[in-house]
Amino acid sequence: MEEKPKVVVARTRRIGTPAKTFVFTAGMVPASGVLADYRQKAWQIFNRLSLPTMTEEAWRRTDLRELPADTVHLPTEGAFRELAPVPADLLKPLTADKPGGQVVLLPGGAKPYLSPELTKKGIIFTDMQTAERENPELVARMTGQTVSPEEGKFAALAGALAQNGVVLYIPKGITVEQPLNSLLWGPGVDLAYLSHILVWVDEGASVTYVHEAASPNENGSTLHAGIVEIKVSDNASMQFVELQSWGRHVWNFSHERVSVGHDGTLDWIFGAIGSRLTKNFSELNLVGEGATGRMSGFYFTDGFQHLDHDTQQNHLAPHTTSDLLFKGALKGHSRSVWQGMIYVAVGAAKADGYQANRNLVLSSNARADSIPGLEILADDVRCTHGATVGKLEQEPLFYLKSRGIPEKEAERLLVEGFFDPIMQRIPFEGVRARFQQAIHEKTATQ
Repeated sequence: MEEKPKVVVARTRRIGTPAKTFVFTAGMVPASGVLADYRQKAWQIFNRLSLPTMTEEAWRRTDLRELPADTVHLPTEGAFRELAPVPADLLKPLTADKPGGQVVLLPGGAKPYLSPELTKKGIIFTDMQTAERENPELVARMTGQTVSPEEGKFAALAGALAQNGVVLYIPKGITVEQPLNSLLWGPGVDLAYLSHILVWVDEGASVTYVHEAASPNENGSTLHAGIVEIKVSDNASMQFVELQSWGRHVWNFSHERVSVGHDGTLDWIFGAIGSRLTKNFSELNLVGEGATGRMSGFYFTDGFQHLDHDTQQNHLAPHTTSDLLFKGALKGHSRSVWQGMIYVAVGAAKADGYQANRNLVLSSNARADSIPGLEILADDVRCTHGATVGKLEQEPLFYLKSRGIPEKEAERLLVEGFFDPIMQRIPFEGVRARFQQAIHEKTATQ
């Protein structure tokens, strides 16, 4: 690829009307249950905070003035019966022939399943409402420990009003061989899907968890705001695969954080191909000595899609290691933003942090902003970063065309080659196939 140094371009902000106001009310906040106090506090924070504007650094490149806040409402109980059903392809496991468990989150409902074998081991994997009813003490212990509603308007909204969610707990020393899958299915328009995912992998335990958020393309607007809280305890390990396949009408916001303990390991894989607009905060906290985390991101935008990923790698203890690689391609008038930061706390000696963001711009109207950063408060560390934005190299494209390969096919082959380093990081054929399908579909369009 012909990669060019990142160029900072002055941008004139377009004039638009102010963002509208949400129409949620205090009466919608559940007043009973183990999370009643948490939700009431989150509701107070939601009302206190304003919608983000482009005057805030984290939101400087993402404009919410067209967000239809005043039109979205919560799905009623059982609403899924009147809406488009889940496509069969989305229910197929991406990592194995048969998952050990699957939770399907639907508008106004959920369908959880966990194999009897895993249930006997003390594993909990179910939807949020079931977990609150059957395991209230565990839910209370996990909620709000990693992500606080104070972190933003959308985090507070999800904390106060989340109707759907997943609770996963792996007891000490348990290794789960079969992957666990969950799907958040969000059909319809003028709806607000608010989700909360809680994961705790206890000491010495191990699990692979795949979560996908998806919806069909529809006329209108839909909102998703979500929280993901994950704790990987001492000597535990987790593979977390997260796919974003929202329809092109969805405004998608999420606050996600993983805490990794002493000698714990995390392999976090992102894939983003959908939504109208996404603003995602993903944070890796290495809190125990010897903790290791890897973050791998894939995104491909076209049309007028806007994807903004804000990543943070926090080294909070000595001898910690983080490795981030995000790669994206852009077509049409789409735009991507990646803002990354490696933070090394005082006393976190021998920290080793790396981050890289590579972008392939396939259209003269597409734009990629790539902003890496370092904040190091300790001695004896190794931290590096890099960011590139480039176009398809013309020589290999000409070579492939001279061998009789049509231009579209030649372009697709080069794009697949560009993404190959990310594909090599993904141990699941089904996930790789999903990304390759997205490459085929997006390179086939004008």
